[in-house]
Amino acid sequence: MKTWCNWHVPILPEERLVITLRFLSTGSSFRALAFTFRVGPCTVPDIVSETVNILWKELQPQHIPIPTREKLLSIAEDFYTIWNFPHCLGALDGKHDRVRNTGSMFYNYKKYFSVVLQAVVDANYKFITIDVGGYDKQSDGGTFQVLDFYRTPETGKFELPEPADLPQTPVKAPFVFVAYEAYPLLFFLLKPYSGTCLPYERENFNKRLSRCRKTVECAFGILTSKWRLLNKPIETKTELVDSIIKYVCVLHNTIVDREGMERNLTGVSFPDRGVVWDRIGRPSNNAKSVRELFTSYFANNPLVYRK
Repeated sequence: MKTWCNWHVPILPEERLVITLRFLSTGSSFRALAFTFRVGPCTVPDIVSETVNILWKELQPQHIPIPTREKLLSIAEDFYTIWNFPHCLGALDGKHDRVRNTGSMFYNYKKYFSVVLQAVVDANYKFITIDVGGYDKQSDGGTFQVLDFYRTPETGKFELPEPADLPQTPVKAPFVFVAYEAYPLLFFLLKPYSGTCLPYERENFNKRLSRCRKTVECAFGILTSKWRLLNKPIETKTELVDSIIKYVCVLHNTIVDREGMERNLTGVSFPDRGVVWDRIGRPSNNAKSVRELFTSYFANNPLVYRK
């Protein structure tokens, strides 16, 4: 907290928080906020930067912690209970957040400047992990930075729960993430079958996966509906943009933890998906066999809709 002196009255922490939340929720310019709160135009961006960084450090360990093995198994159980998709550790997707003209590296295929937010979301629309600051022209190797905490430092391999029997069957299956068709098919990442006029089994798989993957789309929709700053180009430095997006994600989880999900679903609109990654080659036979295993399971265990 700033110290008092005869010629300077410090801005209290409460007012700093109010200024930051007003900026995030309305998208007002720094100049407009300076006029509203009677502070200097150059002071507002400093307040926002300090506040989002401090609160990210305070809230992240509690509301977006690195999940333990037990937590991952709990997430998988929630996906099965709520979305009828077994062995799912999270839904993966990315979205563009507009920024002011920042250079060609941030100029995406939609003809505007943006940074990419990638996230893994659980069955209750909460962020498990996030990665902010990527740009649309990066190679596909950057796609899975958001999943880096699943890797073991010694081998660099993904450390996921051991394969287990699928519900009500003796068939062992690995634990996986789900994503949409632009992502590569990997042994730990399922995506839909491409093409039209698919056989029933594959079409059924696509429907089940799409239903499960709605969680990440809904989480992004809640962000853009609640924090209007994300609905227009963010007029600030790229480094501050990264901090702002990280903070609204942890703030999203904080609100869900305290208020529940139902209040946050009102008026949600689904943002345009729009992250396209370079191809990294054909999927391995192992990846294909994992998808076929889930395809067969869903064909033999159809959804039972409650009246």
